Amino acid sequence: MKTPIESALALLHEVPHGTIATQSAQMPGYPYATVVPCVLDEAHCPVFCISALAEHTKNLLADPHSSLSVAKAEGNNIQAVARITLVGDTERFEPAPEMIERYLRYQPDASEYLNLDFMFFRLRPARARFIAGVGKMGWMEAAEWSDLPTIPLKDEAALLKQATLQAPAGIHLLGADCFGIDYEAKGIRQRQRFPTPVPSEKLEEILARVVAKLP
Repeated sequence: MKTPIESALALLHEVPHGTIATQSAQMPGYPYATVVPCVLDEAHCPVFCISALAEHTKNLLADPHSSLSVAKAEGNNIQAVARITLVGDTERFEPAPEMIERYLRYQPDASEYLNLDFMFFRLRPARARFIAGVGKMGWMEAAEWSDLPTIPLKDEAALLKQATLQAPAGIHLLGADCFGIDYEAKGIRQRQRFPTPVPSEKLEEILARVVAKLP
């Protein structure tokens, strides 16, 4: 069954953390799963800032093969909620200042870790399995991810700075992309999806209108 990739992206934007499974270095052949905060980069790939002392960090440095599971916490029936598992390679990288700024907008508590032994890793999906609910599921391939429209991080920062002027009181803008805008209201992360993907050259105009109407 084919599922819209926009719904999968919305889920990844809305949920602040996920469970990453790595190849255990201590117990070869066994997966090691743990919960980590994550933020999508400009190419919609999950980014993690994790300690060098963590078991999963050691595992990833030895073997990048991994998967990330993200689920929306709604109600008691996990079978009925949207969830996704991304399978791919998670590798260390040196983030640009704009990537650090984006990460901290979504995960402000991470600022105290940047002077410690924390490293940035990025998961590049090889495949993804998205489940929208009971009987609503399908696979997404790497090519679908790489073909998604993107906005350079510098352009995103400029768009957010301008859009903030239109934001109602109590709205904190986190990020923007061609599919929607992420914001925080009353301490809760939310996402306003666009009805259709917006070309980057028209995003400033659309953002101004959407942000002004945020609840």
